[in-house]
Amino acid sequence: MTTPDPLTLNSWQVIAALDELPPGLVERTILLDTPLAMTRDRDGLPVVWRRTDEETGDEIDPETIFDRLPVTTGYGFVWTSLGTPPTDLFPIPEYAEPDRVNMSCGSIGIHVSAPRAVENFLDMGHFPYVHTDILGAEPHTEVKEYDVEVSEERDEVLATRCRFFQPRAALSATDGMEVEYVYRVPHPYCSVLYKSSPEAPERRDVIAIFLQPVSEERCRAHLLQSMIDSTSTITELRRFQQTIFGQDKPILENQYPKRLPLDPRSETPIRADKSAIAYRRWLSQKGVNYGVIPVAS
Repeated sequence: MTTPDPLTLNSWQVIAALDELPPGLVERTILLDTPLAMTRDRDGLPVVWRRTDEETGDEIDPETIFDRLPVTTGYGFVWTSLGTPPTDLFPIPEYAEPDRVNMSCGSIGIHVSAPRAVENFLDMGHFPYVHTDILGAEPHTEVKEYDVEVSEERDEVLATRCRFFQPRAALSATDGMEVEYVYRVPHPYCSVLYKSSPEAPERRDVIAIFLQPVSEERCRAHLLQSMIDSTSTITELRRFQQTIFGQDKPILENQYPKRLPLDPRSETPIRADKSAIAYRRWLSQKGVNYGVIPVAS
């Protein structure tokens, strides 16, 4: 079992949707091969600790938990750390806009590493074949030239000018349209997608995937939507996103190896994979070793 690198240990890691964590009752999870327990106190604030013999559903008085892990909340989720995390999470300013519909779209286990799941999220080439007649369709299979940068100032990977024809870009879409995407990777195990909004073309819907590294070859995908949609219900919006992710899950779980190789020679990239190549290079430069196969020295 790999000992996580210092960056991973000292980062905030997502572990649950806040609205699915009941006050005074224990929920269990695993983070970086470490069993954890969590609950909410009487003020609604999450409490997280290293699990001993607690069972899911046990009643507990949070005031009796003294050896607590760091906790923060952000974007509707609970985040913790096994080390000393920074003060703040990475920013998603759109989440605070008052006319947006913000929601958790579920937490889904995947038998693949967290970096593998991030890389799949960045890939547009699979849209026509995996998300047929929703996010893509033949003969519109070309991934057009786009730009990628690794920003040292913001410490993130950024892909811009990503354009793809989509038959149904969002639940609110009524016709096919060429959609413009922007991808951010502001955390080794998290990615944020901005895409053209059918309802407000001058603005962008936001979809994020926050990966909880359960082990080196397993993760939980926590899905966020921040949408400009005045007609759909939250249930409909969630179902749409879960349909998309349900199509991705078997593809992800059939990838081999389960961990993400960082050596660019280990898998053959194509022009459309520029964002994935930049992401792998960024992880390597940061010294991330958990859920990846490092470049041989």
